[in-house]
Amino acid sequence: MGLSREAFYVLRACVDASENPRTYQRLAVESGLSPESVEATCDRLRESGLLDEGFRATSHGLESLEPHRVDNAIILAAGFGSRFVPLTYEKPKGLLEVHGKPMLEHQIEQLIDAGVSDIVIVVGYMKEAFEYLVGKYGVKLVVNPDYAVKNNLESLRCAASYLGNSYVLVADNWIDRAIFNAYEFDSWFSCLRFDGPTDEWCVDTDEAMRITGIEIGGADSLAIVGPAFFNARFSARFVELMGEYEDRADADDFYWEQILKDHIDELAMYASDQTGNVHEFECLEELRAYDISYAIDSRNEIMRFIAESFGVEEASIKDIFPLKEGVTNNSFHFSLGAEEYVLRVPGIGTDKQIDRRSEKLVYDSIMPLGISDEVVRFDADTGIKITRYWRDVRSADPFDDRDLEISMRQIRKMHDLAIEIPHRFDIGRMTADYYELAESAHAILFRDINETNRKVRRLFELKKRLGVPEILCHGDYAHINILMLPSGEGRIIDWEYAGMGDPIMDVAMYAIFAEFDKERIDLALRLYVGEEPSESEWLRLYLYIALGGFLWCMWAEYKQALGQEFGEYPMTMYRYTKDFYRELENRGAFDGIADKWDPFGVE
Repeated sequence: MGLSREAFYVLRACVDASENPRTYQRLAVESGLSPESVEATCDRLRESGLLDEGFRATSHGLESLEPHRVDNAIILAAGFGSRFVPLTYEKPKGLLEVHGKPMLEHQIEQLIDAGVSDIVIVVGYMKEAFEYLVGKYGVKLVVNPDYAVKNNLESLRCAASYLGNSYVLVADNWIDRAIFNAYEFDSWFSCLRFDGPTDEWCVDTDEAMRITGIEIGGADSLAIVGPAFFNARFSARFVELMGEYEDRADADDFYWEQILKDHIDELAMYASDQTGNVHEFECLEELRAYDISYAIDSRNEIMRFIAESFGVEEASIKDIFPLKEGVTNNSFHFSLGAEEYVLRVPGIGTDKQIDRRSEKLVYDSIMPLGISDEVVRFDADTGIKITRYWRDVRSADPFDDRDLEISMRQIRKMHDLAIEIPHRFDIGRMTADYYELAESAHAILFRDINETNRKVRRLFELKKRLGVPEILCHGDYAHINILMLPSGEGRIIDWEYAGMGDPIMDVAMYAIFAEFDKERIDLALRLYVGEEPSESEWLRLYLYIALGGFLWCMWAEYKQALGQEFGEYPMTMYRYTKDFYRELENRGAFDGIADKWDPFGVE
């Protein structure tokens, strides 16, 4: 017959009694029971031969605890930690140091000290950064390949085979006093008390502290934050439920706690009040409040760059939050006093694709025109750019006719200035480069790629025939790169691909980025020209729809080889190439153009 709850908690407190002499009063504190209940429980344990007179667990007592021995710990560490930018651009949040120790290492050492040495870490973002832990602590690493598109329920599913008597932790908590043990009885969840309104997952409990309900948001309540323990019975049912949730369309966004919330009546989980002991840091300011050293030095190159650029201490850099994770770059907001800024960080692999010195030259050329974002600092070596932050702006809506008209009018205004710079938007060279990168990564899986290559070469021959004089073009003219100000003006941002080219190329790029159908593609050109386009203008538009589709398809294939996922985007871009090649063919655009085998029109 198994141990009762009371017997378990008293007996567990007596495992090391030889080193730490016990009294009824001390056992009451450690077990959470009343002194009277402890005394009665000790009497029963002695009668059963599980406890001796010196408050020491006997060999039989230790045997009775074995079914409750903790099997392992599973630590979820796959996420990006977007609220901790820019620190998480350089390392995963769980490896940030608190009082000189990485948060994840601190938890691992607490687990090992408690006798839990079988530790599984689920990794994803910057997964290689965790490899050293295998040698240092003997942990196992499990990779969640979908960490960027699914929430932590997927991470726990990746480690489902390990669930038994298991601790489940997140890597980015800091625990002052260890709360782990070699033996556990009930499933429990660390909870913190929040005074006033909170957006945390608040719990209701009964007199025994069993959780009876969970609500997202509340006030003056305990809320689930930090580590949890699953006993074997809990784990078995939870794994079954994870299987049931796997096919749900909305499950990608779920935390694992969603299953607990939905099934709290059958999943017995107790609240463990760890207020003041377990710490969750939502942003850099909260970490600074706990570890004052971060106010002086955040151990982050980007923060140092900001401080040096403005001649300030890092402590004055506040209100940091991510703005977007783009397909090429990442951006975040920060403030210095009353002034607000945006910092752009180039994405992975962009050093092979973009000449940042040319980008800086473009900004230097257009800044007096007042058509772009306002650059405060541009480091051509790293590509880091700081601009002023505008409030109450939004990206253009490409399917709103008014926004489309403003977008076309604004880019036409820039084109009419006929600005010249030394750098070309060399679509042929870019296409060849991206194709080579994607091909070398074995990332091109289209079965008709050879036939499409032949068509692309003919498209470049058509481009030569048309021979349009080149002026400064944006090159990446997407609706997300047009900010709509409250005044109704549009400002064009992100000029990293800008260079000399055919101005109608910008119209084509806008259309394919918005994934327009042919009817709306044609409308964009009419709005740009301001009248019915000429046949030459139609040919140029369809030419750049086809070429742009192939260029960005190869770009996306290469980026997917680096680990970014783009869903249907590469196929959509590929289809533009084939569909608008056919449109040009139907218009007789290729008459007299022979097949060429030069590398995509590179001269």
